[in-house]
Amino acid sequence: MKRLVITALLALPLLAQQQPQPPVPQRTTKLIHLKYADPSAISHLVSQFGVTVVPNSNMKVMTIDGMPDKLAAAEAAIQQLDVAPKNIELVVHFVVGSDQAVPNATAVPPDIRDVISQLKGTFTFKDYRMLDVLTIRTRAGSSAESSGILDQRSNPPRLSVFSVHNATVSEDGKTVRLDRMHAGIRIPVANQGKTSYTDTGVDQDVDVKEGQKIVVGRSSLEGPAQALFVILTAKVE
Repeated sequence: MKRLVITALLALPLLAQQQPQPPVPQRTTKLIHLKYADPSAISHLVSQFGVTVVPNSNMKVMTIDGMPDKLAAAEAAIQQLDVAPKNIELVVHFVVGSDQAVPNATAVPPDIRDVISQLKGTFTFKDYRMLDVLTIRTRAGSSAESSGILDQRSNPPRLSVFSVHNATVSEDGKTVRLDRMHAGIRIPVANQGKTSYTDTGVDQDVDVKEGQKIVVGRSSLEGPAQALFVILTAKVE
């Protein structure tokens, strides 16, 4: 009996050695194609999940290398980041306030009359008239610009201009951030037979909530008797 027990005990280490061992996870490399996001722009975020990232913006791809669990987390993050950018519509009204009424001037449209009422309570100008309105449609993360001719009878004419260096949307989709926005008037100036332009208007960064009408700036226009007001609205689609 003792001999049998000793034999069984000696066999236990051998049986343990014969048990199959689970495979050791191996590092894997995957090629990811992106539809919308710039691979270089999101590569740093993706690398935070413990993978090595090599982006190629020209081909809209990135390679990720790491352990399987890390790759799965990185791929899930890429799916959340690689989404279609939101469309943004920006409308800017150029309104002129002056001490005297201008005959046959364009009336202020009804949708911004509430803003004009606020301006009348703040400034002493007796008359407010529409000068121009410009609309820009762009995608989040992009720049955009637009211009209009204010007086076709003059040569060269005065121009209205509106541009943004970059437009982004907040995470909740309710606020539009405009970096280096410019809205103003380009006035031709003759000098020794040549014509150059003088720019007047508003240059600043702006945060505007969707549907909100805000006065983003005021600029003198041909002296202190007139002022240019820039009224901005934004819509996210």
